[in-house]
Amino acid sequence: MDKTEIKFTVFFEDPFWVGLYERTSGGRYEVCKLTFGAEPKDYEVYAFLLENWRSFRFSPPVSAKGPKEMPRNPKRVQRLIQKQQKQPGMGTKAQQALALMHEQNKLKHRTDSRTRKEEEKERRFELHRAKQKEKHRGH
Repeated sequence: MDKTEIKFTVFFEDPFWVGLYERTSGGRYEVCKLTFGAEPKDYEVYAFLLENWRSFRFSPPVSAKGPKEMPRNPKRVQRLIQKQQKQPGMGTKAQQALALMHEQNKLKHRTDSRTRKEEEKERRFELHRAKQKEKHRGH
């Protein structure tokens, strides 16, 4: 049975507060970056996650090792949580996944704008051709 690990980190990235939603499942690692304005309260973050989780745009999956087995000792778990909270926000794997997502969005935007320009050029050409036929019709 596959284990799923989900991690949500909120940190300050000048000038905004940013949430990093990471999920690892079935050997795949995906990340989503959410930007908040002012510092969000815990209950605001929780409400935001409950309302908008379907619309999150995750990065393409990156291969990842399975989630680590958590120790059963509650004191050890508490120490691990404290240790993770002291670490800086974005890890290198998250940065790589976000960079990959950014590149894909950039390529998609380029192709979309290119097709829009070509369609506009074709529309203008057809309009010009129609005007020429209209002028020619009278002679």
